Amino acid sequence: MTENGLFSISEFAKYSRTTRDTLLFYDKIGLLSPVSRKDNNYRYYSANQLVTVCVIRALQQLGMSLDEIKDLKGRRTPELSEEVLEQQIIKIDNKIDEWNRARKLLHTLRKTIHSVRDIEENVVTVCRMPAEAIILGDLNDYSDDKTFFDTFLSFYHNMSKNNPEIDMNYPVWAIHSEENIRQGNLYRPDRFFFFNPEGHDKKPAALYAVCCKRCGYGDTSDVYEKLIDYIDTNGYEICGYIYEEYPLNETCVADFDNYVLRIMVTIREKRK
Repeated sequence: MTENGLFSISEFAKYSRTTRDTLLFYDKIGLLSPVSRKDNNYRYYSANQLVTVCVIRALQQLGMSLDEIKDLKGRRTPELSEEVLEQQIIKIDNKIDEWNRARKLLHTLRKTIHSVRDIEENVVTVCRMPAEAIILGDLNDYSDDKTFFDTFLSFYHNMSKNNPEIDMNYPVWAIHSEENIRQGNLYRPDRFFFFNPEGHDKKPAALYAVCCKRCGYGDTSDVYEKLIDYIDTNGYEICGYIYEEYPLNETCVADFDNYVLRIMVTIREKRK
């Protein structure tokens, strides 16, 4: 520090917890210039400018660019500053919402992967499962020779049109009715659904017969045969929807044939 209380650029960088290069850049763009220059062109800063550096950094943390900070600095008033800060608060709140949505998606994807890490293939198990939030699509329309892919695209189109705020990155799986499966309409699911924890619909808490298999999309016939045979011969009956899911798919498996199919059939003990 000099006798008149000024700091050299190196000293000022140290006390302001910034760098000499940053201060040189601030000076170059007219954001923060030294209060004095000596004949040797050395730059000197005042103690009051420490506060200015803190304000610049705080505004940067709020998401403001250096150009925006410079503009505010040149014409600042309490009213303008309050307005600008309010705008930045809104931006930050929106960013928080965005990151929270991303966090929920990541947790959901991790949950689906973890749920089949220790699967036993081609073995039917019966277990009681809690309710899970989902977003149901409309009943699929197979009129006019519509195919599986036609209805799948319609599901995405209608969801995007009717729910513009919906996150379309969640897993999309299929729902069958008992009638559909017993008639062999394995490639014509009744509905599709997003496995989304913010959904207002429910995959119900119930007793399920479950069977898993490593395979690509659509290779389901033997799994359904195994499940139906198990249910019919072990004192159970189907009492709700059948959920066809792929917890391991292209998002986490490179080999198509190593995707994991999981079929869950809502059942109850057969009434006498």
